[in-house]
Amino acid sequence: MIVGVGIDIAEVARYRFDERALEWFARKVYTDEEMAYALRKRNWHERLAGFFAAKEATRKAFGHAIPWRNVGVTHQSSGRPTIELLAGAARLPALRGVRGIHLTITHTAQAAAAVVILEG
Repeated sequence: MIVGVGIDIAEVARYRFDERALEWFARKVYTDEEMAYALRKRNWHERLAGFFAAKEATRKAFGHAIPWRNVGVTHQSSGRPTIELLAGAARLPALRGVRGIHLTITHTAQAAAAVVILEG
């Protein structure tokens, strides 16, 4: 049974940071794992936009704000992206009867989008 759905789109141009802005935004929004993954890629700003869209879609699926750094995007060995809830957010699935969190992310040079489905 679906207990929550969230979708978000992010404009990639908004994530083309200079070094100083990147450091500030990263401390506020991204996990260390997300930053390491994105910066290994040639088009890292597309990955950052996708991660942001995934975080926002997760917040929408749960129906309220969750601290940005408490929603992490990780990847399985196959490359499939997954949501990892950290710190206090880690208890949300049990509180909401969520047994699975499904994530898909897509991006182009202009936009990144993510969909999150909470399965009960």
